[in-house]
Amino acid sequence: MSFPWANQYKPTTEFGQWMDDRMPIGRLIYNSLGAGYPTPRNLNYMWNFGSLAGVFLVVQIVTGIILAMHYAANANIAFDSVEHIMRDVNSGWMIRYAHANGASFFFIAIYLHIGRGLYYGSYKAPREMIWLLGVVIYLLAMATAFMGYVLPWGQMSFWGAKGIAGLSEAIPLVGKPIQELLLGGFAPDNAALNRFFSLHYLLPFVIAGVIIMHIWALHIPGSSNPTGVNVKGPQDTVPFHPFYTAKDGWFIGLALIFFTAMMFFMPNALGHADNYIPANPLSTPAHIVPEWYFWPWYAILRAFTFDFLFIPAKLLGVLAMFSAILVWFFLPWLDQSPVRSGDYRPRFKKFFWFGLIPCVAVLGYCGGAPAEEPFVMLSQIAGGYYFAHFLIILPLLSRLEKPEPLPNSITEAVTGKPIQQAS
Repeated sequence: MSFPWANQYKPTTEFGQWMDDRMPIGRLIYNSLGAGYPTPRNLNYMWNFGSLAGVFLVVQIVTGIILAMHYAANANIAFDSVEHIMRDVNSGWMIRYAHANGASFFFIAIYLHIGRGLYYGSYKAPREMIWLLGVVIYLLAMATAFMGYVLPWGQMSFWGAKGIAGLSEAIPLVGKPIQELLLGGFAPDNAALNRFFSLHYLLPFVIAGVIIMHIWALHIPGSSNPTGVNVKGPQDTVPFHPFYTAKDGWFIGLALIFFTAMMFFMPNALGHADNYIPANPLSTPAHIVPEWYFWPWYAILRAFTFDFLFIPAKLLGVLAMFSAILVWFFLPWLDQSPVRSGDYRPRFKKFFWFGLIPCVAVLGYCGGAPAEEPFVMLSQIAGGYYFAHFLIILPLLSRLEKPEPLPNSITEAVTGKPIQQAS
């Protein structure tokens, strides 16, 4: 987005001018992350989680590269190579724990970032492309995390790979060939481990590329804000630097304190004990679960316990699990309310905080629980509400709800004064 009042980039040295004429990296950084990028002045701390997710992606890439130098993608020694990293490589235990817990912190930041977008209507015009690219980033992150979960080649790794790859069998006609292509055989072994290792190493760089596109798309309409009101002049904005670089910076520092505390004092709290047992194809764990950040979708997968007409329950579960995420792609068109922010939509606010959020929490809890009653029934109820929220409630609210009056400008919302009186 072109802001006529934005500070213009001006090189102050001859070398800077020479560089700007040939490869304007300084201008790009200045206009994207510096004083040349005016940002709404009323962004709250929910707008910090995008940059925080980017920091943890860097942590994952750096630690992943180091781990790849010592890991052996061979089913016979993969588990031992992880133990070698933990015990024999200098600071290997720290790198491994940083990578394992970094994934959890990355998904925490992503989920809060998505939740902010859902509540404040960040998927609405003219920011549809930002939202769509964000959903692509999430799907790529899911694939990357799943493949990384397989690499330690413990019991949960092996049986998780076998279970997830087995989902493709539910697809009529082509399911079995897809499974064999994914695994490189009929069961998880060397071929599957090599495939997963290669893709796990590659996909974070693909994610980084899509994030660049995500940020590029963001800079066309500019950042959204808690009011959902468009920027109307220089009085509504502040330069990204130093205001939001300082705000993001201290918040990232606080998050890293919690991250290091988790890494040093309870590094296995978010993992599963069975993954410290070497993979054994002849011994099925009593309770197979994915990582915690997949639990809501896993609960939806397991919620289907009987066939419907000619459609097997397994296929229904697979379709529902993927549809639970794919429905996000259609949000810009499902929610037709002219008001973006949930702060000015009283009924939407109630359905969001007392409907959708508890529903996702119940799905998360049930996804980590055994596949038995009452957890299956709770998953069915919560899963039904989840789809109803996006496919029924949101479209109806956008047509029937009467929003509260919006402020005339961001400045008026911040200062409480009409824009003419704002200093």
